[in-house]
Amino acid sequence: MPPDNINAMIEPFDKLTVLVIGDFMLDRFIYGEVSRISPEAPIPLIDISREVLQLGGAANAVKNISSLGGKTIAVGVVGDDWFGKRLTCLLEDAGINVDGIIDCKDRPTTVKTRLIAGNQQLIRFDRENRDPIDADLVDVLINFVEQKIDSVDVILISDYNKGVITRVLLERLVSLNKKYNKPMVVYPKVDPSFNYKGVTLLLTNQDSACSVTGIKQINETSLRNMGHWLLSHLEPQNVLILHGRKGMSHFDEKGNVTQIPNTLKESRNITGTIDTVAGLISLSLPVCKSEIHTTLHLATVGMTIVSRKAEDRTVTRQEIIQTLKEI
Repeated sequence: MPPDNINAMIEPFDKLTVLVIGDFMLDRFIYGEVSRISPEAPIPLIDISREVLQLGGAANAVKNISSLGGKTIAVGVVGDDWFGKRLTCLLEDAGINVDGIIDCKDRPTTVKTRLIAGNQQLIRFDRENRDPIDADLVDVLINFVEQKIDSVDVILISDYNKGVITRVLLERLVSLNKKYNKPMVVYPKVDPSFNYKGVTLLLTNQDSACSVTGIKQINETSLRNMGHWLLSHLEPQNVLILHGRKGMSHFDEKGNVTQIPNTLKESRNITGTIDTVAGLISLSLPVCKSEIHTTLHLATVGMTIVSRKAEDRTVTRQEIIQTLKEI
């Protein structure tokens, strides 16, 4: 059950600024109905009824922070194409400053397209370039962060393995932050060749943690081994592993392990919930300071709300307050 003081914790969100750097992308949903089988091949013919474009990855985290009342500084790369312009417009429509979003002629905007017939997703196809960005682009992004870092409260690094968060970029971000000592959250990809020492919280999902550690999640012991491996080998201050509908597990530097159950009783879609969790944690870390478990309880409430939604993957303060009355 979330702590009683969560309402007080939410109140200061509108006074906080989060710098979000990482993989900005679009989620594209194409909806329709199966009309018949194609005469050209044994595949269904879909009559398209509507198409929806939503902010994804780092862009979804930014939108979550904004919907919670926080201010954001968005830093990332999009392609010099129609999708990139559309992504930028969606951010601007949400009241987000896009001065740190760089148009790149050599890379397409990352777009994940899902074709849905009835209530069934039939296929997903991705348009992307996962090659690491070059050194010149790293310099541009770091220089922008250096100009803004003194005015932010938290740094959120959204790494979806689309090439923006390189080993060099992360090292330079961590090194730059040593002077300012801002809370720093990294999610969801984990790369064992990266140096996460100095990161406040490394947030990932169970599949990624299993892949990196080589430990199969069988029982509570294997889960503990997984978390402790990430702590000892990568050296962040905290590790948080999300288990989808099962909740999350927190590991700290002292070796303490805390299981935080999920509060959701029904779920339509867990897509994008990690962006909601990352946004909520980023806003609440400066408020809670050392009381990180209060932050994590709040994150489970946000996960509950966004999992009930068919399309929108954001949460508001009003929704959090209402949900707290229900659980």
